[in-house]
Amino acid sequence: TEPFTRLLNQGMVVMDGSAMSKSRGNLVRLSDELENHGVDAIRLSMVFSGPPEDDVDWADVSPSGSVKFLSRAWRLSGDVTSKPGVDFATGDIALRKATHKALHDAAFAVESFRFNVAIARVMELVNATRKAIDSGPGAADPAVREATEAIAIMLSLVAPFTAEEMWDRLGHKPAIATAGWPVVDEKLLVADAVEAVIQINGKIKERIEVSPTIT
Repeated sequence: TEPFTRLLNQGMVVMDGSAMSKSRGNLVRLSDELENHGVDAIRLSMVFSGPPEDDVDWADVSPSGSVKFLSRAWRLSGDVTSKPGVDFATGDIALRKATHKALHDAAFAVESFRFNVAIARVMELVNATRKAIDSGPGAADPAVREATEAIAIMLSLVAPFTAEEMWDRLGHKPAIATAGWPVVDEKLLVADAVEAVIQINGKIKERIEVSPTIT
């Protein structure tokens, strides 16, 4: 008779393996962390630290690293030089594949409550987009805009302030929450090649790239 289909119990935030308390002297004030790093970075740090049902040891969390990543993602929105509404289909195919793979994997991860995996996919796409701008097709390529817009939308789930600024810098009106999740092109999810691992007596000897249709 319960109105729910599943239950997710969240883990605790601890410090050095123990529950936070004044008596132990391991108390971390959330207000101080928010003041020092910003709410987006703290939220991102919490989400990226691991599955939500696991405990989070604050000693292992790096809010400053989250600040650097969000700044790196934010800078992408200022580098894009193509106009809003450009035809993404004319963009660099390699980056487009990376974008749609990230969107596909992130959506699945979010639905599975693996938010840390979703953030990992965003980080990979940020790296791919930066590489495309610096040493690839360049900032004017439509695929760069598509990737950056996708990054902003995915980040809006956990870093809404950063994502909203990115959305504005990309030439869109607020709010990014109304943008909707981009439609994934299934054709772009098909890999041109896959990695085959060669083992002899249980030991890895080589890795080779082969066609996905190989027998």
